[in-house]
Amino acid sequence: MSSPRSSRTLTVFAAGFLALDGILLMLAGLWSDRLSLLVWGIACTAAAVGVYASWRRHLRRLAELDAAYEDRRAEFQRMARELEHRRES
Repeated sequence: MSSPRSSRTLTVFAAGFLALDGILLMLAGLWSDRLSLLVWGIACTAAAVGVYASWRRHLRRLAELDAAYEDRRAEFQRMARELEHRRES
């Protein structure tokens, strides 16, 4: 399993690379009046936004899972204390 820092680094690199490619392709398309470069530039920029949005969604989901795990863990501890109390009675 990768660390959160390496995950963040890889995601920022991928999004940044796509954004840079997109911007440069759009500029090349505008300067050379080539529609295909402009379209590919827009596609790369949209992909960069998609990578970043997916990563943020992934982080939110991980936080939800962590919270659910902690809630479940607290419930199990409560049940274990209750069971131990009943055994002592």
